[in-house]
Amino acid sequence: MRFNTALLHDGADLNETHGATLPPVYQASAFHHASAEEMAAIFGHRAPGYSYTRVGNPSLAAFETRITRLENGVSSVAFSSGMAAISGAVLNIVAAGDEIVASRGLYGGTYYLFKDLRSLGIATKFVDITDRAAVETAVSEKTRLIFAETIGNPSLEVADIPMLAEVAKAHGIPLIIDNTAATAYLARPLDLGADIVVNSTSKYVNGSGSAISGVLTDGGTFNWRSPKYPEFASYAKYRKFAFTAKLRNGFARDLGGCLAPMNAFLNIIGLETLGLRMKQACDNALAMAEWLSREHPELQVNYPGLPGARTRDTAGRVLRNGFGAILTLRAGSRERAFAIMNRLRLMYRISNIGDSRTLIIHPGSTLALENTPEEREGSGVYDDLLRISLGIEDAADLIEDLRQALEAG
Repeated sequence: MRFNTALLHDGADLNETHGATLPPVYQASAFHHASAEEMAAIFGHRAPGYSYTRVGNPSLAAFETRITRLENGVSSVAFSSGMAAISGAVLNIVAAGDEIVASRGLYGGTYYLFKDLRSLGIATKFVDITDRAAVETAVSEKTRLIFAETIGNPSLEVADIPMLAEVAKAHGIPLIIDNTAATAYLARPLDLGADIVVNSTSKYVNGSGSAISGVLTDGGTFNWRSPKYPEFASYAKYRKFAFTAKLRNGFARDLGGCLAPMNAFLNIIGLETLGLRMKQACDNALAMAEWLSREHPELQVNYPGLPGARTRDTAGRVLRNGFGAILTLRAGSRERAFAIMNRLRLMYRISNIGDSRTLIIHPGSTLALENTPEEREGSGVYDDLLRISLGIEDAADLIEDLRQALEAG
């Protein structure tokens, strides 16, 4: 099935009793068992079933199944937020004394997480992820994973996933890709060589800004029997499901960052229109970027689809169906950036991306507030920078709104 058809039909079995086209919301904290023996078998992982929603729930399983098929993986685990999903993916692998190699242009929340891991004895080397030599140099005997975003937020640098996969495989370590800003509509990192893909499904997957959530999907491709990962030894029997088995039996269960059943249901609804929304949002972003480049070249517009964009060639190889729905521009000063934001009539001043509505933010005073000047510059954040996440409105209306805000002073 093609993309939009699969979103509606792949894994969406009709309810055998009622013929419902959507799964039920199992809004329950725990589940009854027919016998003590059945209960013991489920807890002992000798039989399938549900015991407690923190560990598993049919509504979550329905959502996870759809995401697994969407990302072309072998299994998925849903979490209460994108940050919880990233935390689960990383902590399932690293321990005190280990190192991570990560993009310097990461989303602020992820950047802060990797810095926080220092208190657990886990060091992160932040590098220019587009520079193969820099990535190679950063990898050491202590490195246990490479982490990058398909489209950096807000740097908008497109990661050369096949290149990063080559480096990771050469050193026998997994590659984790955050696909939030691209979604499977623009790229399937697992098909490009990544081992694990993470999505903050609060964004484009949900689409309406109605639910915080995250999910990770395992490609089942990495050899966890490697001596570098002794903690996986007892899970080798699960073969391609070893990563998920360890995660579900550890951090996913013990940290308690489970997704609410109702939020899983809202995400399933959002998934059905993901392709249609992404196409419109990407088209809008390209139209606005081209208009800004033509009418306001002084604003230094950054968009992966523009000729001359730093990673335009990589974007042409890694992305399909478009170049993303986010652009940035530099207003010339912080004061003018604030003035432009305050004059807008259609764009919402919200710290999010991936909504059906167009959103705008000044990253320097919000998302990157705690970063040093050097860290901000490395991640593509400047004091006069504005980030716009395009929605699905008519492009002409959005351009007119920005035009009046720019021309007002």
